[in-house]
Amino acid sequence: MSQAKTSPVHLTAAATGALPRALLLAICIIYGLAGLFGRDPWKNEDAAGFGVMWQLATGGTQDWLMPNIAGRPFSEDGPLVFWLGGIMIRLFGGWLGAPDASRLATALFYFGTCAFIWYSTYLLGRRDEVQPFAFAFGGQPDARSYGRALADGALLLFLACVGLAMRGHETTAQVGQVCFIAFMLYGLVRSLDKPVQGSLWYGVGLGALCLSSGPILAAALLVATALAVVACRPLPAKWLTAIGLPLALAIVAVWMGVVYLGAADRDEAVTFIREWARYDRRTYGGPSLAAAGFIGRNLFLFAWPVWPVAVWAWLSWRGMRRAAHVALPLSMLTALLLLLVLQRSPGDVQFILLLPPMAVLAAFALPTLARGVINAIDWFALLFFTIFCGFLWFMWIARTTGFPPKIANNVYRLIPGFQHSFTWSAVVIALAVTLAWVLVVRWRLSRAPKQIWRPVVISAAGTTLMWVMAMTLWLPAINYAKTYRDVAQAASMALPSTYTCVQPIRMGNAQLASFSYYGHIRFGGPDDGCDVLLRHDQVDYGPPGNISHFEWRLVWEGRRPADRDERFRMYRLVDVGRAAPPRPTLPRRLPRQP
Repeated sequence: MSQAKTSPVHLTAAATGALPRALLLAICIIYGLAGLFGRDPWKNEDAAGFGVMWQLATGGTQDWLMPNIAGRPFSEDGPLVFWLGGIMIRLFGGWLGAPDASRLATALFYFGTCAFIWYSTYLLGRRDEVQPFAFAFGGQPDARSYGRALADGALLLFLACVGLAMRGHETTAQVGQVCFIAFMLYGLVRSLDKPVQGSLWYGVGLGALCLSSGPILAAALLVATALAVVACRPLPAKWLTAIGLPLALAIVAVWMGVVYLGAADRDEAVTFIREWARYDRRTYGGPSLAAAGFIGRNLFLFAWPVWPVAVWAWLSWRGMRRAAHVALPLSMLTALLLLLVLQRSPGDVQFILLLPPMAVLAAFALPTLARGVINAIDWFALLFFTIFCGFLWFMWIARTTGFPPKIANNVYRLIPGFQHSFTWSAVVIALAVTLAWVLVVRWRLSRAPKQIWRPVVISAAGTTLMWVMAMTLWLPAINYAKTYRDVAQAASMALPSTYTCVQPIRMGNAQLASFSYYGHIRFGGPDDGCDVLLRHDQVDYGPPGNISHFEWRLVWEGRRPADRDERFRMYRLVDVGRAAPPRPTLPRRLPRQP
């Protein structure tokens, strides 16, 4: 079938002009760095990931072999992302502080993901089968310009995703996983014209993904690759099988061997590896209505506006769905969506994994969008982000000035106990980004560029505006509401002057990490004979059962002011067989919160 019959794209060379490099780089850098510094690790996954990294940075060889949080093994995800975070803390923690230094790893993964998305789309956009319709008298764009315009659009689509703002700035294993998924996709695309080089990229990406997650995610994408090979004949199956797969297996095998041979207790090493391999199996199960309902309610907003554009790409290229630019990202996207549906306890932390293949696929819809659709996307983004920006400014002014009183009282009711302070630097940055938003909108509407990336410029600039304003004007309030710093330090002050260790009861990984870091609390396990218990309950179940001649006495209780459902209670083991002095009063004990 000829190109004229298969290509749905009819473009002139003017439609593939490159987006101004300064604007594209500014959006990427500002969006990526905003919110990384000057804040605490937040509940839940962010604090847990930081806890593993901090334990590595301050621990010994055994901690690097078998990552943990205050002695509790952390085998939910592989160690690769945490290794990089621990290295960053060791290198820059003394200068930036451990939390900020750990997020340098997040920044590296973010910029790596952006680069792999751009280059994957660029290489796909240069292929012969996706070139626009060739006019009789010329005037169509050349392959290089067309690929670059598509790559700019893919990157803007990725940055425009609403859900990327929060999840893309956390110290979680998922920020590394999304980078390695984009890494794998780039390897597959590169293998189309350079089979050996592309297979090497693919093998390293697959091995790194397995080493930063678990075997099921890597296995699912391996199956997706096999399906892509069947659908897309140009993929070099021989080289991917002979180079990529053995390289990935070798990476994982080397890690397992080092853990086994380097561990002080080899039985413990075997248990750790077994738990890492089994965690995925406990994470996934059969399809459930709960998982489907959660995905239906949350994914559409999380991945807006990329998902409707990706759907349109699948529809508009209906005659070429086995071509590389559709088959490769779609195969990965299908596998990742299937894993989402199979989650036993669905959550949005896995949504970010969908964005790289979805953005690459959606980029090829941009040349086929009708003018009415383009205008609808533009005006929706313009109205939504302008209203949202105005809302943030209005609420901040009310919180700062106390006027109108009713609005100000509602803000303070949401974050009880928060002491607002005026910061000139935050205000200046927020004003600057607001002015930049006005200039981008004015440029987009007055110049009315014809390039294919024009539908998503305002969306990408709008998400950048939203995130930067939240991380300047509202960062102190958000940080106060989502950190465990104050309650951890209060618990530390209530500890006896001498104690053996503290045994955590029903405390999650984020809480354990935060209390260990901010409270410098020495935690122990059930077999360590701890004489202090720190329990996390939603209701008061009373003190633990007494032991002969000993009883557990409540010495402190507290909670985060922004969370009414969780409460921490600390009990000390007291010998009642001896003549004990009267129970001392504790002036440092926090008052019981209503």
